Amino acid sequence: MKPIILLSGPVGAGKTTVARELIASSPGPVAYIEGDKFWFFIAKGGEHIESGRNFKMIMTSMTAASLSYVRAGYEVILDFSVPPWFLDTIVKIVSARNIALDYVVLRPSEKVCAARAAARAEGTIADYTPYKDLYASFDKAARYTIFDDESDAAVVAAHIREGIYEGIFRVSE
Repeated sequence: MKPIILLSGPVGAGKTTVARELIASSPGPVAYIEGDKFWFFIAKGGEHIESGRNFKMIMTSMTAASLSYVRAGYEVILDFSVPPWFLDTIVKIVSARNIALDYVVLRPSEKVCAARAAARAEGTIADYTPYKDLYASFDKAARYTIFDDESDAAVVAAHIREGIYEGIFRVSE
């Protein structure tokens, strides 16, 4: 079975842009799951539920959604800001089904992330202050992290592919 590639990092890290390059460089069929889309599945009443609970539910749901694709022979790219404190839950979900997981964290400087978030065409984030704690939470994922403020998405994607082939980003139980 092909792996699940969990492409993570803080808001503005470039996950979606790099994901497009990973899709283009994939040697076979790929399923792309953009976790942000899962927020839109909450049609009513979500504002009454603690946001942290919704965040955890979305991460669990997108991981569960990826399982059928992997079983059907797809490489799955999950694109979402999954902080290291939730990684154990995802590992339990995928390892119980004998599926490999690569956790790749993109983490340019906070300044770069804030500038990218402010320059988005959709979902512009003018004030990065509410995202500083999420940014800092990725300190605990250094083993899986690419720190790069300069390279374009194609170069970063090539680095990720190489790291996946070498097992650098593989998460073990």
